[in-house]
Amino acid sequence: MIVKAVDDKTWPDLETLFEGRGGPKHCWCMAWRTRGDQSKLKGPGRKALLHARVEAGEPVGLLGYDGDEPVAWVSVAPRSTFRGLGGREGDDERIWSIVCFFIRRSDRGRGLFAQLVAAAEQEAKRHGATAVEAYPVDPDSPSYRFMGFVGSFEEAGYVAVGRAGTRRHVVWKDLPGE
Repeated sequence: MIVKAVDDKTWPDLETLFEGRGGPKHCWCMAWRTRGDQSKLKGPGRKALLHARVEAGEPVGLLGYDGDEPVAWVSVAPRSTFRGLGGREGDDERIWSIVCFFIRRSDRGRGLFAQLVAAAEQEAKRHGATAVEAYPVDPDSPSYRFMGFVGSFEEAGYVAVGRAGTRRHVVWKDLPGE
């Protein structure tokens, strides 16, 4: 899998992935980014908000490709760009958060999740992050499954540091310096 940051050039690929069958076109990965009245927006409004962030040069996430075709997404950005996620205390600019995944159904089970997590860590580090935090759930959770599962993050070297609400765990990984 090839991974690219979402920017003006890759935005059309994000549209293709999100608006395809089963894609998250209803939320546009804005659930944890919206504040106040913005949280009441529907799909097109959320898409416009995410696109505005991309146009402003703000990191929002990464796309995974199979050849030229977008097949996967991970939302990774500075924690400061999200509303309260319930994580550890620290410098929100140097801590990045992984909050959402989408992998096309036909591409699941190919190990793309682990590749997306590794790419998210590298992207965060490239931007000066010292740690990455995520908010996965247990495999039997009835909701928030788009945030990943605890065991998958543990396999990637994350450690549990707390809870955020009743379903979400908080996991953490320090990023080694150069």
